[in-house]
Amino acid sequence: MTQKDAPPRWDRKMQQRLARGEAAALGELYDRFASLVHGLAHRVLGDERAADGITREVFAHVWEHPDAYDPKQGPLRSWVAALTHRLAVQRLRATETAALCLDESGPGSAEELERKVRHASVAARADYIVHSMPTPLRAALELAYFQRRDYRQTAADLGVTEDEARRRLRLGLQLLSTAHDTGAPPGYGGAV
Repeated sequence: MTQKDAPPRWDRKMQQRLARGEAAALGELYDRFASLVHGLAHRVLGDERAADGITREVFAHVWEHPDAYDPKQGPLRSWVAALTHRLAVQRLRATETAALCLDESGPGSAEELERKVRHASVAARADYIVHSMPTPLRAALELAYFQRRDYRQTAADLGVTEDEARRRLRLGLQLLSTAHDTGAPPGYGGAV
């Protein structure tokens, strides 16, 4: 692994501190990633209490298994997001399967469950991508999407050239289009 590919120093130090059992490290990790974890879980599950439960599970898993994070695979943030996504999807499948068993809704039930899981996964992945992208790209997309600005208006609002506004919008949309890809969030080399 080259120096350029090395994970941020904070990630390595945090893993070492967690492995030593430093409770303060877990607190710092929680402060940094709790809103990401809860937001992704809520996006998948659509339930505040279930998202709270997943948040507790994620941080308990990190505390109990700090060596499960491999810095060579990508940033700690991406690993935590992938873990959250996996646990939330497992919870969604279990909850929906239990509901289907009680409901006996018919032959399309399993397909409906997988459709729900895929939809929730894409939504959570898109949310992660938007929150992880660089601020200039996110700002351009927010202006275009939420305020219905075209690239000229976006350029004026951001104080950049029209070419730069188009570039930011194009790149932001390209990143967002990867939300339909399966697998871990971008930047993480493998599943947890």
